[in-house]
Amino acid sequence: MKKIINEPGRFVEEFMEGILLAYGDRVQCLDPEKRVLVRKQTAPKGKVGIVTAGGSGHLPVFLGYVGEGLLDGCTVGNVFASPSANKMADTIKACDFGSGVLCLFGNYGGDRMNLELACETVEFEGIKTRKVLVKDDVASSPKESADKRRGVAGLVYAYKIAGAAAAAMKSLDAVADLTQKALDNTRSMGVALSACIVPEVGKATFHVGENQIEVGMGIHGEPGIEVHEMMSADQVAQTLLDKIVADMPLAKGDEVSVMINGLGATPLEELLIVYRKVALLLQDKGISIYMPHIGEFATSMEMAGLSLTVLKLDAELKELLRAPASTPFYTNHNK
Repeated sequence: MKKIINEPGRFVEEFMEGILLAYGDRVQCLDPEKRVLVRKQTAPKGKVGIVTAGGSGHLPVFLGYVGEGLLDGCTVGNVFASPSANKMADTIKACDFGSGVLCLFGNYGGDRMNLELACETVEFEGIKTRKVLVKDDVASSPKESADKRRGVAGLVYAYKIAGAAAAAMKSLDAVADLTQKALDNTRSMGVALSACIVPEVGKATFHVGENQIEVGMGIHGEPGIEVHEMMSADQVAQTLLDKIVADMPLAKGDEVSVMINGLGATPLEELLIVYRKVALLLQDKGISIYMPHIGEFATSMEMAGLSLTVLKLDAELKELLRAPASTPFYTNHNK
């Protein structure tokens, strides 16, 4: 293992300290273990709180979206591991501003179990919650069992829609329903060229051959659906878009937002080459793109590869997507 770290067991603690030293004017931790991160600015009374949680190793997801117009708080776990229910409950309580809290999570077993316990705990204390699970990864389960799908980069669009709806002072039910509407119109799929290394494990979590590419690989190293000889950027774009459109048909005149997300070790130039082909393919179908997102939004340590996410828009979702948002890792104030 070759990483620029100190003690593997202090990986999470030390990068959290780095975030606080760099961005302490915008975010703060509420616990000495540095696992509960919240906005530093006080939210308006009566605003719905938006929280998430998940394992480390995916920055900017999850904690990188704590800030204006996005999340109010995030519970941080060890690398690729769910945080505890107690810490989740602490985050929910810290982000209750009087109108309840939306808990917005990826569809992973540990996160689901601990989330249920956390919500039960805070509801005994009079805090109302709603839960929305992100299940955008079309590779992880067929359409007839879509409830089993994993949450991947579609989380970012969910955070953006939920955060904007809450900032507009909509009710908890309205925020949850709008977020679910966005997720019903979001699909993702990725490809991996190489594995990642969990610091405390010290070796690759899986293997991709030197001249191979795996389609549908999960962000924790979950197996994909196909292994191919290495493809060109245009072939990658075509493969991913075809699978997404087969699951969520698009028609001439539709408007979408497209995210080309790097998984940690793929240069921005390569992401842009893939975006180029996706944009041309959609243009040929008579589909327009609004607010493309190209960069690293949901990573997997140093995994090489990328994912494509498509969010089908209507006027309501478009307005929420373009609403102002700013965190240390995401801003669209110039959109």
